[in-house]
Parts: sequence; structure tokens; C-alpha cells
Amino acid sequence: MSAVTKILVKPIEAIIAACMAVMLLLVFGNVVLRYLFNTGISVSDELSRLLFVWMVFLGAMAALVERAHLGVDTLVKRLSRKGRIICFVLSNLLMLYATWLVATGTWKQFVINLGMTTPVMGISQAWFFAPLLIFAALSAGWFSLALLRALAGRVPDDELIGVRESEEEVDIEAYRTPDNGKS
Repeated sequence: MSAVTKILVKPIEAIIAACMAVMLLLVFGNVVLRYLFNTGISVSDELSRLLFVWMVFLGAMAALVERAHLGVDTLVKRLSRKGRIICFVLSNLLMLYATWLVATGTWKQFVINLGMTTPVMGISQAWFFAPLLIFAALSAGWFSLALLRALAGRVPDDELIGVRESEEEVDIEAYRTPDNGKS
């Protein structure tokens, strides 16, 4: 899965970085122009907001692929492999259902806003809903793939727990050894 992760996440991270850079230039440039020259970039607010929406949902997809979303794994860690697989399948089924709910609601909003335009840029308001549709499609594929791998018995133990330990947690565990009495 690490090859798939790299193939999916690297372009997403590049797009997020580009969105952040454009947002920074727009907002900073607008502030400088307003205070020093009493003028501004008219599309700055709308374009920054649109880029922020895209950045959030692309980041959510990258976090999903890297298993970086917040989660509680206290109970799942204590289960046997069979119990972990059952929890893994149930959680992916629930997430697939939630993704379907989000996708259908977003599609309705997308269609409603398709004919409406933004006041300054004059682009369709649907562009604000497009990243959520992309996120829903990618995450539905991700959850479906996870379910197929689980049903085929091809999920390693470390993937059965849906969250990764933070770097701080790993550092603390590495620090705790029987030698220093911190265990």
C-alpha cells in the first residue's frame, strides 16, 4: 500500500502547497495594496475562499490515505485479529455509508448552485462543492478497496487499526525502557 499512498498523496500535497502559496500571495498582496496604495485585488477574497475549500478536502483525502485522521484505538488494540477484522469491516462499511450520504447531499447542492455565480469572479458557485464530490468519490473507492482487501484476507495487522500513532507517542514509547524505570 505504500506505493499507492505515494502515488495518491504526492500530487495532492503538491496541489495543496500551490493553493496555500496562491492564497498567501493573494491575501498578503491585498493587505499591502489596501494599506499602502488604498486599492486591492478584487478577486482576492473569493479566490482565497475557493482555494481554502479545495485545500481542506484534498488534505482530508491525503489524511485518509495516510491514516492521519484522529481516532481512538483503545478497544481495537485489545481485540484479537478476528475482532479487529470485524471492527475494520464495520467501520469501513459505516464510512462508506457516510460517504454516500455526503455525496448525495453535495450533489444536490452542486446542481442547485450550478447556475449561480459568484459576485466578483463570476464563476459558478458549484466550484465550491466540486472538491467535496471529488473527496467523496476518492474516499468511496478507498473504503471499497479496504473492504475488498479485508474480505480477501489481505490486510496486515498494522492496517487493522485505523489510526497511526503520533510521532510524540512513538518517541515516548522509545524513551520508556526497563533500564530507566519509566515503564
